[in-house]
Amino acid sequence: MLTGIVIDALDVARMDRFWSDATRGRTGGLRLRCVPATTPKTALKNRLHLDLAGGPDWEAEVARLLTLGATRADIGQGDVPWDVLADPEGNEFCVLRPGHPGVLADCGLVAICLDVAEEDRRAQRAFWRSRADWHAVESHDRGDRLRRTPTSTVSLVMGPPAAPKETRNRLRLEVTRSDGETGEFLDVGGNEFHVTR
Repeated sequence: MLTGIVIDALDVARMDRFWSDATRGRTGGLRLRCVPATTPKTALKNRLHLDLAGGPDWEAEVARLLTLGATRADIGQGDVPWDVLADPEGNEFCVLRPGHPGVLADCGLVAICLDVAEEDRRAQRAFWRSRADWHAVESHDRGDRLRRTPTSTVSLVMGPPAAPKETRNRLRLEVTRSDGETGEFLDVGGNEFHVTR
């Protein structure tokens, strides 16, 4: 079952604090776990990023996140109906504005977004449905959305465009299993994920 997100961090304590404050502790039951890293982020865009709900006053929420240590980020997104920010170590995340499709909460973590190439969508959807034990609730030309239950506030969104795989992913999904091997593995798109007990 999908139970968390692992984030590489040069300063684990600072990043733990940032993400706890940024999500207001609302993560839909998922654990955000920062682990020590020795090198900074080098890729322009991560293949996995988080979406936070901006709530009814999304401009104030963006200002709050900037005060916590986020910065505005340009990853080539153009004119989009959300704000792209980066955490203190440069990992981009989105702040969704009110009315954004699929958002079932007014604050906190609402989506985990995994870049998936169009030709890999079917295989990735099947892979993550079996590993995460989450179920498809939407499938359209922009991607696929999985949720633990139809009313879960956090979804796993998979779709294009897929950023090139330049280095090991700094953000990774974490799956908890009661049997089998533990450690780090690759999904069908070459993205690292963790298996724990």
